[in-house]
Amino acid sequence: MTDIERVGVVGCGQMGAGIAEVAARAGLSVRVAETTGEALELGRTRLVRSLERAVERGKLTEEEREATLDRLSFTTDLGEFADRDLVIEAVVENEQVKTEIFQVLDQVVTRPDAILATNTSSVPVVKLAVATSRPGQVLGVHFFNPAQVQRLVELIPALTTSEETLRRAETLVVQVLDKHPIRAQDRSGFVVNALLVPYLLAAVRMFESGAAGRDDIDKGMELGCAHPMGPLRLADLIGLDTVAAIADSMYEEYRDPSYAAPPLLRRMVAAGHLGRKTGAGFYPYG
Repeated sequence: MTDIERVGVVGCGQMGAGIAEVAARAGLSVRVAETTGEALELGRTRLVRSLERAVERGKLTEEEREATLDRLSFTTDLGEFADRDLVIEAVVENEQVKTEIFQVLDQVVTRPDAILATNTSSVPVVKLAVATSRPGQVLGVHFFNPAQVQRLVELIPALTTSEETLRRAETLVVQVLDKHPIRAQDRSGFVVNALLVPYLLAAVRMFESGAAGRDDIDKGMELGCAHPMGPLRLADLIGLDTVAAIADSMYEEYRDPSYAAPPLLRRMVAAGHLGRKTGAGFYPYG
């Protein structure tokens, strides 16, 4: 079994809340941090509603929901992560923001062998690792949205990550979280997004050019290729800002035109039409 019992999650947005829920439902003590009290309350509400939906769908009992909530605590002070065995950063896809968080975590997390992990979709893990004094204990642990449902977790060791850190993270993912890990090199996009994002960008270009309508693009892939969700609806689910950020990171690394974000995607991000999380993207949301 794993020696990881106390987990910290930095960020309580869509991904952070999902990761926190997964860990708490698996029996771990979970502390969640946000930058402001307002953001923290929004995150807490998101988490509570998710657990309520799980009860309604028969995925959790009332007793399991209460036990999960008892394992969760919330803070705006990263100093309260001092006793954590593992901290997972799950904030905006911005290298500078993530780097600053890892520098703070390096100072406040006191356990000598604590693992510092990032849920990044695209930022090179090694850049975050070398921002700390413990680069051997930093790696990528990339969950997929929604983390409560999706079984895949990408494990991404940096050039500096120790085999022991990778082993401990893999044991946690398999034996405690009941997820399926795959290993990926520390290259922008890793495995899944390196395949997925060019496909999503191609769908945006097709819609932008008028070659096909929104519904026809999505239904074509759902009914013609047995995809559970079409690419434009999937982009809305991921978040159009996140798709654009991953595209920018991959284009920066590879200079492949298929990774360049289309103008329409950039305009939608600039307008704040980010998909489900803002109520408007390629589709409207209530």
